[in-house]
Amino acid sequence: MLQTKIIKVSGESASPTPRQEEAIRCAGEILRQGGLVAFPTETVYGLGGDALNKDSSRKIYEAKGRPSDNPLIVHIYRMEDLPVVAQVNDAAVKIAEAFWPGPLTMILPKTERVPAETTGGLGTVAVRMPSHPVAQKLIACAGGFVAAPSANASGKPSPTLAKYVAEDMMGKIEMILDGGEVGIGLESTIIDLTVSPPQILRPGYITEAMLQQVLEEVDTDVTILDENSGQAPRAPGMKYRHYAPKGELTIVTGDAEKVVEYINLHAKQNSMSGEKVGVIATEETLHCYQAQVVKSVGSRMDESSIAHHLYRVLRELDDEQVTCIYSEGFTAEGFGQAIMNRLLKAAGHKVITLE
Repeated sequence: MLQTKIIKVSGESASPTPRQEEAIRCAGEILRQGGLVAFPTETVYGLGGDALNKDSSRKIYEAKGRPSDNPLIVHIYRMEDLPVVAQVNDAAVKIAEAFWPGPLTMILPKTERVPAETTGGLGTVAVRMPSHPVAQKLIACAGGFVAAPSANASGKPSPTLAKYVAEDMMGKIEMILDGGEVGIGLESTIIDLTVSPPQILRPGYITEAMLQQVLEEVDTDVTILDENSGQAPRAPGMKYRHYAPKGELTIVTGDAEKVVEYINLHAKQNSMSGEKVGVIATEETLHCYQAQVVKSVGSRMDESSIAHHLYRVLRELDDEQVTCIYSEGFTAEGFGQAIMNRLLKAAGHKVITLE
């Protein structure tokens, strides 16, 4: 078992101090030598390895317990490195100019420099340029190309705090860079630029409307909110159940009063059956619920607050050993689509719709 070092570094709003920069340089050297380092980004914590080293990618899959056909995202820190790993088209240039660095991943045909182990055997590669100063510095110190899925055990909620990285990765990786709580809280938007029109494969902070302002025509893959589409997944996070707490999660949608009534009734029934019941509510409805554990995920007036808190709330429910969870549903438009996408995967698409 590896001895995992945890090093505190600056958060998203500040540049690293000289001492922290030295720690990041050490982390970069670990990556150059084929080791693994977890680090903060503006979305969630990433589990980094050398993207151009097939053995490093294998180590990532092993550490996460991740299926090897689930592609990894290659992180770069400067635009001139994009052609090294991907065949660039006009749409990619427009997207990069508009949204990089930031929470946007693009799918492009890969170059021969990228091993099949990094792309899950696909002929395409997922690439993004994070905006977090620690992530940028680490990628530069590591040689410019870092493969990094979320730094959690496969299937569990992605970590937005280093303590949850440690919970899943202690003894499996060489280092964790602790940058505090991340900003956005949900993984990046993924857009496939190998098809026409370009297609969103995973919703995130960069919405379809924002992308349409740059590319005019953008589609959204039907598998995002529909598990029964029958289409094969083409990007990280599309194929397997993700973001799931240990307790069984059910999403309840419909009229707000009926949702509260349904959840309270079933929370009581499940409690009487010996379950420890948790409810994921909002600031507007927090006072309405009667269960052993009730948590607000944020305000419906501010979807970014819901995204920011969602994974932390799911992890906290695990910490409190909740075995049965009910969550309110959210809008499937704009940034709300990303929130609902993650909840649906966490619940295994178990949804109760009240008329």
